Amino acid sequence: MPGLVPLRRKPVQSVRSVTTREVVVASGLFSLLDDVAALAKLAASSIDDVGAAAARASVKAAGVVVDDTAVTPAYVRGLAADRELPIIRRLAWGSLRNKVLFILPAALVLSVVLPVAVEVILLAGGGYLAYEGAHKLLHLRHAGGHHKEAAAPSEEEVVRSALRTDVILSAEIMVIALKDVLNEGIVARAAILLVVALIVTVGVYGVVALLVKGDDLGLALAGRSGRVLPAIGRIMVRAMPKIVSVLGLVGMVAMLWVGGHIVIAGLDALGWSGPVDLLHAVADPTASVPAVGGVLAWLVDTLVSAAVGLGIGLGIVGVVTLVKRRSHGARVPA
Repeated sequence: MPGLVPLRRKPVQSVRSVTTREVVVASGLFSLLDDVAALAKLAASSIDDVGAAAARASVKAAGVVVDDTAVTPAYVRGLAADRELPIIRRLAWGSLRNKVLFILPAALVLSVVLPVAVEVILLAGGGYLAYEGAHKLLHLRHAGGHHKEAAAPSEEEVVRSALRTDVILSAEIMVIALKDVLNEGIVARAAILLVVALIVTVGVYGVVALLVKGDDLGLALAGRSGRVLPAIGRIMVRAMPKIVSVLGLVGMVAMLWVGGHIVIAGLDALGWSGPVDLLHAVADPTASVPAVGGVLAWLVDTLVSAAVGLGIGLGIVGVVTLVKRRSHGARVPA
């Protein structure tokens, strides 16, 4: 018909070419999205695995963590109240630095180059914990005596002294955690130990801050109006010194128990199974006692390990005392 412009059609081949190209691009995009989703699932699974392994490893080191929590408040109490939290903050950063920058890399290298060194370090750390526990136990007899008051240490001295002790305890925590994940790859090992370092440091120094400032919080609550909050505050003020004292005793027992158990397990790993066989011979029969067998076996295991730790600790105290006497030419109290 006149006046109508005929429709122009694109060549069929051209349409087919564009469609094919679009299909290729779309399938490539979906393939990429599938790969991304698979990687995301793998990463999530890996994070879950790292978290679970870190939790297990942290539990294995719980005895040393209790010890670390019990020891640290003694360095802060008695100082100016307004400096307690800043010092705890410095100690927390210093402890995390010890774990992440020094202990973690050294432990990873040793676990690859010389795995037996992990057992030797654990054994030495167990001996140190036993020594500290026995040393504290011996000094309990002087608790009621009269001592000449020493000059209050400076903040720098407190931090240096606390971090020296922290190096030993942190190394023991990290090596115990490392031993539990030796079957993992080196990258997973590093990630797990990093998570353990963060969990333990935040947990220990968070609890220490609560213990140190608990009486101040109690005083603040005691001054509030009403009945409930002041009553809670007065309870906290009265309870906090007792809680700290009990925690100190728990830490001392934990040193002996964990130290003894680490030495027994370490000797077994290094080829001498006599101590661990004796431990099982004493503890295993109690596991068959109805209803309480599991608890009873754990209790016997703990008591035997603590006795071993006490024996080892007293032996080391004797050696250290003898060395001090000979070096100073005078009697040095234990």
